[in-house]
Amino acid sequence: MDFKHIAEQNSFEISTVTELGGGDINEVFLITTNKAEKFVVKINNAKEFPGMFQAEMEGLQTLSKTGCIKIPKPIYTGEFEDKAYLLLEYIPAGKQGNDFWENFGSQVACLHQHTAKEFGFNKDNYVGSLPQKNNWSEDPVEFYITRRLAPQLKLAGENNYDLGISKYFIRNVSENIPDEPPSLIHGDLWNGNFIITSAGEPCLIDPAVAYAPREMDLAMMKLFGGFDHRLFGAYNEAFPLERGFEERLPLWQLYYLLVHLNIFGKGYLNQVNNIIRQYN
Repeated sequence: MDFKHIAEQNSFEISTVTELGGGDINEVFLITTNKAEKFVVKINNAKEFPGMFQAEMEGLQTLSKTGCIKIPKPIYTGEFEDKAYLLLEYIPAGKQGNDFWENFGSQVACLHQHTAKEFGFNKDNYVGSLPQKNNWSEDPVEFYITRRLAPQLKLAGENNYDLGISKYFIRNVSENIPDEPPSLIHGDLWNGNFIITSAGEPCLIDPAVAYAPREMDLAMMKLFGGFDHRLFGAYNEAFPLERGFEERLPLWQLYYLLVHLNIFGKGYLNQVNNIIRQYN
């Protein structure tokens, strides 16, 4: 990537560029300017992931506007040659402050109390490396079945995974989705998608934003662990969950496990099929 192009587009001069790592999708770098300002830049293949950073930028802006929780400010997104990039505010890392988990829980609850007239978002985005459709839906059942499960089930079939879904599956899933209004959710809230700031506060990164059933965020948080029980207690105190939440966890986790199955392979197949059998 030509970092000089990024500097020119944003009117600064680069002093140093340090690689921060990244994953299968993005390379991530820390840019220090000649005025000692610091920025994070994410870079990926523009043709392989079209529109990813534009969608991420809009998602970050939407989360930030709530004022509920710290979000890195997205500064600029663009393309140069075959690369796309997203320039972000740099958030120095720190250690947990007092009542970190309680504050985190109440902040997520605050986020989830922001709503919309329908389920979806004004832009499609990505969950991991996979496209995520956000067409507006009038109710949570239509949204979760058609915008979340159906595309992943279709892709799993194309990947030759035998999921053994019965004719009762969709009906049984539909009957278990609570009739709650849409909530603004992070959408991919595992323990790698928050950082602790120098002030000891949580900061959310790498969202897959939508107005969706709020239990999806909480189910993802519980799927791979890394979140203290005090967070969930504080969340439930601030925004009480509907009865039966614990029993519904597999319902929401199915989406994220299907995503992992379609990205990472058959290591997730047993978990997917175990949940499907519960609803067959």
